[in-house]
Amino acid sequence: MRNINLIYNTYLNNPVVCTDTRTMVKNCVFFCLKGKHYNGNQFADVALRNGAAMVVTESKVYSHKRNCLVVEDVLLALQLVAAMHRTQIRVPVIAITGTNGKTTTKELIHSVLSTKYKVFSTQGNLNNHIGVPLTLLNVNPKEAQMLVIEMGANHTGEIATLCKIVAPEYGLITNIGKAHLEGFGLMENIINTKVALYHAIRRKHGSIFVNSSDSLLMSLSTNCDRVTYGLDGNYSGQFQKGSFYLNVTIPKYNQTIHTQLAGNYNFDNLMASYAIGEYFNVDFENIKAALENYKPDNHRSEVIQSNGRLIIVDAYNANPTSMQSAILNLKEIDAQTKVCILGDMFELGDKSIAEHQTVVNLLRSMGMQQIYLLGEHFCATDAPAEWKYDSKEKLTEALRLHLPKDATVLLKGSNGMKMEQFLNILTNEKSC
Repeated sequence: MRNINLIYNTYLNNPVVCTDTRTMVKNCVFFCLKGKHYNGNQFADVALRNGAAMVVTESKVYSHKRNCLVVEDVLLALQLVAAMHRTQIRVPVIAITGTNGKTTTKELIHSVLSTKYKVFSTQGNLNNHIGVPLTLLNVNPKEAQMLVIEMGANHTGEIATLCKIVAPEYGLITNIGKAHLEGFGLMENIINTKVALYHAIRRKHGSIFVNSSDSLLMSLSTNCDRVTYGLDGNYSGQFQKGSFYLNVTIPKYNQTIHTQLAGNYNFDNLMASYAIGEYFNVDFENIKAALENYKPDNHRSEVIQSNGRLIIVDAYNANPTSMQSAILNLKEIDAQTKVCILGDMFELGDKSIAEHQTVVNLLRSMGMQQIYLLGEHFCATDAPAEWKYDSKEKLTEALRLHLPKDATVLLKGSNGMKMEQFLNILTNEKSC
């Protein structure tokens, strides 16, 4: 603990933390993190030359070097320093986890709360065992009025670990579905990992926000101080079926929020942000304006209109739950010509082929005009041969030749499939 105090006191003199010498700032505290494909300890000298106030390393050759501190575990040191900093943040801390919709929900909540408060939140999707402590250490306790932290996990027990660092008083689980099965193994492990957030908030005597339509989350939260939202509950709304964009009517105010979000599967994300805004006394007009002005980016439920086509770009990530939700949403959209362009889902382990087959079975029942499936996992299913493509070159050529100009297109796949690479084809007026 003495070393952690020393690191934290150095950080307080210039509260900047860095982990990459290519982007580091002078007088920062530099943590030499390591992983499967990198070892930050190799860059301790570079960090010193670049002006780090302190370099935290595991390499004992620096044990007597000025401005260096040798620890047994750099990552653990980073987490402990962040946990120490958390004790200085005396404002409401809201934590978000779940299988799908974490980042969108976090961004919506940030937009709503920012109309009244100075809000610090997770940047991008820095939601893991490294990103969460870095987020905390980016918070200025003298300026912050609210803190919104996104927490992700791909292995059993990780949310409990993050909760020890974040110590949230408020939070929500967006949903619990099939994702990262390669790391979790069983669905039961996913449930136990996510519900750790509820346990942590209950220990802090805080409140959780729960989707009233989610029977699993409702059953898991019976012993918590619970605020409900959704189609009914403490904060309720209704969405307009058949709309391309999500439009939600709030009965309490008899007003409709017209969003720039594609897909009714974003209804739960929007209602969570509405509920939290109301709970923390944000005026409804400000909530409505924040939600209507929010425009998704980074290929998360983005909408692109080009040459008569409407394209839903949801290609940041994919798992069985989100893939099926996106397909079912496309079914509900009032459009004449609908096209699915789907890439493989990753990190499903030995359940991969079965989960891809389930998607194929769903597609068979949809009556889509055109279906394109890319990747070795989809190719291993019994989907019709004309649906399957084993290379991006073959798919590109097929889209160039056969994609209708007036199509409403869903473009989705795991991030590693880089489905956004097909946007040039989808937006090119030379297609059929």
